[in-house]
Amino acid sequence: MTQDKESIIRHACFLNFMALIVGVLIQFSDESKFAVDLSKTGLTHVPKDLPAHVQVLDMSQNSISELQTPDFSFLSGLKVLRLSHNRIQRLDFSVFKFNQDLEYLDLSHNHLQNVSCYPVVSLKHLDLSFNDFSTLPVCVEFAMLVQLDFLGLSAVKFQQFDLLPIAHIHLNYLLLDLGKYYVKEEETENLQILNTNTLHFIFPTNTLFSIQMNIQVNTLVYLQLTNINLDNKNCHVLMDFLLEFTRGPTLINMTLNHLGTTWKCLVSVFQFLWSKPVEYLNIYNLTIVENIYEEDFTYSATALKALKIEHIKKRHLLFSQTALYRVFAEMNIMMLTISDTDFIHMLCPQASSTFQFLNFTQNVFTDSVFENCSTLGRLETLILQRNGLQNLFKVALMTKDMPSLEVLDVSRNLLESRSYKGDCIWVESIVVLNLSSNVLTDSVFRCLPPKVKILDLHNNRITNIPKDVTHLEALQELNIAFNSLTDLPGCGPFSSLSVLIIDHNSLSHPSADFFQSCHKIRSINAGNNPFQCTCELREFVKNLGQVSSEVIEGWPDSYKCDYPEGAKGTLLKDFHLSPLSCNTTLLIVTIGATMLVLTAIVTFLCLYLDLPWYLRMVCQWTQTRRRARNVPIEELKATFQYHAFISYSEQDSAWVKNELVPCLEKDNIQICLHERNFVPGKSIVENIINCIEKSYKSIFVLSPNFVQSEWCHYELYFAHHNLFHEGSNNLILILLEPIPQNIIPSKYHKLRALMAHRTYLEWPVEKSKHGLFWANIRAAFNVELTLVAANSDMET
Repeated sequence: MTQDKESIIRHACFLNFMALIVGVLIQFSDESKFAVDLSKTGLTHVPKDLPAHVQVLDMSQNSISELQTPDFSFLSGLKVLRLSHNRIQRLDFSVFKFNQDLEYLDLSHNHLQNVSCYPVVSLKHLDLSFNDFSTLPVCVEFAMLVQLDFLGLSAVKFQQFDLLPIAHIHLNYLLLDLGKYYVKEEETENLQILNTNTLHFIFPTNTLFSIQMNIQVNTLVYLQLTNINLDNKNCHVLMDFLLEFTRGPTLINMTLNHLGTTWKCLVSVFQFLWSKPVEYLNIYNLTIVENIYEEDFTYSATALKALKIEHIKKRHLLFSQTALYRVFAEMNIMMLTISDTDFIHMLCPQASSTFQFLNFTQNVFTDSVFENCSTLGRLETLILQRNGLQNLFKVALMTKDMPSLEVLDVSRNLLESRSYKGDCIWVESIVVLNLSSNVLTDSVFRCLPPKVKILDLHNNRITNIPKDVTHLEALQELNIAFNSLTDLPGCGPFSSLSVLIIDHNSLSHPSADFFQSCHKIRSINAGNNPFQCTCELREFVKNLGQVSSEVIEGWPDSYKCDYPEGAKGTLLKDFHLSPLSCNTTLLIVTIGATMLVLTAIVTFLCLYLDLPWYLRMVCQWTQTRRRARNVPIEELKATFQYHAFISYSEQDSAWVKNELVPCLEKDNIQICLHERNFVPGKSIVENIINCIEKSYKSIFVLSPNFVQSEWCHYELYFAHHNLFHEGSNNLILILLEPIPQNIIPSKYHKLRALMAHRTYLEWPVEKSKHGLFWANIRAAFNVELTLVAANSDMET
């Protein structure tokens, strides 16, 4: 894997300068006030109203045909200018004489035919490629561009010393567009290129490669050729062209873009380069024409370390799989990449292979690839991504004869993890395994390499990690994102787990004991799950809040409530539930304690403040007021002589005359008493009946003395009889003193019935309660009545 990285780094060395420029562009583009993008806006000339402070100006893909000094003279801070894909025919570099900070100038894909030079000494990137120059547009003034890193040129013909003005400048990247290059047949041109790390030729398309040129170049590290069309007859032309470049030891990286060739010529090119100093060979967009037959190839000692071929098309009728696959399988190199092809298989090397890295991404390999292959003993990295693999058991079996294999990538296949009768046999050396984007289920955890450290299972069909999973004690990183897991896995089987990625699953209320069982976790990503913000989640959120934000990836923005509906979208850090609503024991204890306190308060009120009496009096007052409001209007229109007739025992007369009567009469309540209102000459019974009938209410002062009075009982009898006869509610019972039930004579059954079924007012001994008692009495008379005097005169 280390060598793979080294290959990638070396392969991309020509992009170093480009990365630097892109970094500069990003740095300034981040500040929108310093960047102006006018690309694809239909411009025919440079606008006059550009902001003076602009540093990055993009006017590419327009119709600008001319540049003048006033166009840029006021842009003193301009650093990047892009004018590619316009219609500019002539360029005078003096238009940029006021732009002393200009570093990046792109004038490619225009119609430039000649230039007038002026030293813009700050330039680091100058692209004049894809124009109509007849010769290379290199002026003497270019000698002053000592900071130049990238230079793009185009020409129809070359002269040997065209690049002499810049011979002392060490370029990182030189692009030569030869799309319109023309030279007579059998004519050879010379070109001296002194110092550049990367040299890129772009040849004409759709024509056979016929460039005959002697090129002298120093310090060349990376050679890139684009648009190469070969057949069996002109194959030697390319090899002759490459011969000068490969004489010295410096060229270690070569790339061929858009290569069209026969199989015979391709094998010849491989054989030619096999003895050269090139270490890394890359071929992109390879088209093989004509039939493929077996070709001889001598696998001698070679400096080549890595061959990469991406995107192969075959245009042929006859195809020998052995002829095609055997050439690649027997190569004595360290790294081989063949991707994006229709290869259905790869042969096992016949002898012990030197391969340490194999990448067969996006082919159509099946489970039989490298079956029973025992010659890949040095292989450390195998990538079979995006193929047709289906059987995980066979994939595991494939690795048993690869004792050095450490990295295996079989992602984006159709692998299944069905149960098998036999054991799942893996080579024990695998430490990195990528099984993502397959159709694996829970049973995959019973078929894993025992010493794997990094395991990628994202985008599968896993719903649960079985408890009887094989213990993966070496596992450090586990990616199970985009599955259907409902809970966080414990670290019992994964004692060394330090990184867990489990986002985009079905976690609704993950268990809170995860962090207790996973002590070595230093990074966890559990965001974008459908969290149910209920009591079960409260402890998990609490634990998350106690962990460093550096450990919880995506916290807090990726952790949101999905349920209940009212909390949907709420961040978990803002989700709060009281301990009382989530702890049943605490809730029961709280309710019990509250009930005890209330009971104590009620007991205190009852024992020391006589609360029941107050409650009864308030209830009676409320009922009395309600009855008074509900008195029929016919009764209110009736005429009475008195508001109330009072019946009491003579022994209780002191309380009646000193307490009851004064209190009522001071509120203009007319009272009928037997000693002052009975008519002389009439019988007692007649006077009782007459007084009751002429009174709106009848008040009875009950006490043990009342029970012993015969006349009091008569008065009560007639009043009660009047109650049922008139259908009114005109009795008011006042209990002056408690009356034990055993002292009420049995013949006074009406008194027993009234005391059992009607509400009566108790006279309180405490003076503090007298106010409420009198309020209840007055409430019974809270109506407007028409009273008639004894002489028949009306008075109110």
